[in-house]
Amino acid sequence: MTMTVTSHRPQPPAQPATLRAKRLPGYAAPAIAVVALLAAAGLVYGTGLGGPVLVVVVAALLYLAGLFLAANAVEGRRSARNRTWSALIHSAFVLAVLPLASVVWTLVSKGAERLDGNFFGTSMNNIGARDANGGAYHAIVGTLEQVGIATLITVPLGVLCAIYVVEYGRGRFAFTIRFFVDVMTGIPSIVTGLFVLAFWVLIVSPWFNDGRPGFSGFAAALALSVLMLPTVVRSTEEMLRLVPAPLREGAYALGVPKWKTILRVVLPTALPGIVTGIMLAIARAAGETAPVLLVAGGGAAINFNPFENNQSSLALFVYQQAGEASKYSPARAWTAALTLVALVLILTVAAKLLARRNRLGR
Repeated sequence: MTMTVTSHRPQPPAQPATLRAKRLPGYAAPAIAVVALLAAAGLVYGTGLGGPVLVVVVAALLYLAGLFLAANAVEGRRSARNRTWSALIHSAFVLAVLPLASVVWTLVSKGAERLDGNFFGTSMNNIGARDANGGAYHAIVGTLEQVGIATLITVPLGVLCAIYVVEYGRGRFAFTIRFFVDVMTGIPSIVTGLFVLAFWVLIVSPWFNDGRPGFSGFAAALALSVLMLPTVVRSTEEMLRLVPAPLREGAYALGVPKWKTILRVVLPTALPGIVTGIMLAIARAAGETAPVLLVAGGGAAINFNPFENNQSSLALFVYQQAGEASKYSPARAWTAALTLVALVLILTVAAKLLARRNRLGR
């Protein structure tokens, strides 16, 4: 007699006809934006409450509300929240980019008027209020020399200080260094200028100038180095702390000394971030006006010697030209500002490429 055994295994549940949820069509968000803009324009201009800025603000609010309602009706509440927050994030990005784009457009449109050989090849020496010529050659030379000297002073000192704090510093002394670096971060630039004026210009420089205090580009570089130092130290410190500990431990396990581990492993790994912090410090120093005015004095003539006589800078040149009573001065000021921004941009790109080329291979 043969018996048949019937299996009673549970059957898998039936699959739904489709796994795809309902979603808004691709044209829904742009259509909502257009409707929100038209409605905001009609509301603002119809009531006479404001201008284009208020239209954009009201349109953004209406767009967010309309997008949430449409997504909630079609996709559900969870997807509606996701779309709304994504729209808020993109709006924040646009709000952050708009001022930058506005600054760049203003600099290029107004600064292109004097982009000529005369501006980059001459100074303001013997240039009167009715003279359309005159350039910023002396200011470019002053900026390059002052920022270059300040960088040579600050970068080794700041990087070594950060290495000590991260790799060697323990106890009260390291805490004191961090505390004073944080305090220096908030020092106004005018205070650093006054400090260098009181110490270097009035006390030290008379020893080398027949008893007479003298302005110089080197004094301006000292003031700029004081401003750059906390930025370099803090940025380098944070980058060194981000280097994984196993990299150090692996080098120690191979018998590599600590100083060589720092030089060959830690610094190359953190180099891109360190370069970014250094370039931020350089950008701040290049744009300072008050310290240069206090201790370098400015000047209309070309001075290649940073240790003697007055010297100008691009930031100081912009400040002086913006206050001149001449119809040709604003164009010089805008072109000098564009030159300063372009100079910092070129240095930043070059430093980034150099750091990427010399970083530790993965």
